[in-house]
Amino acid sequence: MSQKVNVLLVDDHAVVRAGYKTYLSLSENIGQIYEADRGETACQLYNQHQPDLVVLDLSMPGIGGFETIRRLISRDPHAKILVFSIHNELVYVTRALKAGAKGYITKNSVPETLITAVGRIAQGGTFVDPELAQQLAATMTSGLDDSEKIKLLSPREFDVFCLLANGYTTHKAAEKLCLSYKTVCNHGTAIKEKLGVATIAELTLLATRQGLIGAQDTLQ
Repeated sequence: MSQKVNVLLVDDHAVVRAGYKTYLSLSENIGQIYEADRGETACQLYNQHQPDLVVLDLSMPGIGGFETIRRLISRDPHAKILVFSIHNELVYVTRALKAGAKGYITKNSVPETLITAVGRIAQGGTFVDPELAQQLAATMTSGLDDSEKIKLLSPREFDVFCLLANGYTTHKAAEKLCLSYKTVCNHGTAIKEKLGVATIAELTLLATRQGLIGAQDTLQ
């Protein structure tokens, strides 16, 4: 790498950011590291500093990770985004890559993987955690109907879907996502139509098949 890579680190937990910032700083290839605790701030800092690469968590308050990816890509189609998430379910990986992310690794990866992924993407390549990449390749031709349906959900609909499937009431989901009750109700109706389900029980069953039960625990 001929020049240092300036990084925007986006995670809502200050302790987590501090740890990753310290580790990234150990690499001689990393330059300035900017920090944001949510997507809205990340978009502002990206416009202000034009970092070479964004390391982004998915489960954050506010607009969330997927919508952040969408907004960054809409403003800069060449934005280089690496998702660094606790989620290892393929539905998250495929949605992130489809939204425009150049890479995806999990927080369970060995530390060296973060540096490798940042370097690869900064040089114009892509990087997906090897284990996840193998799983993706295995499912490319399997015709996962549920997965395809979930891809139809907007970023915010996906957040609502995860919460409702995990037992949140509409009121609690609205409070969690800082949305109005009516907005969440509208999202719920749209979600059921897109997924072809009529009840919360069916919605939960679909989420279970996709390994999304328990996903609300990280939306904090």
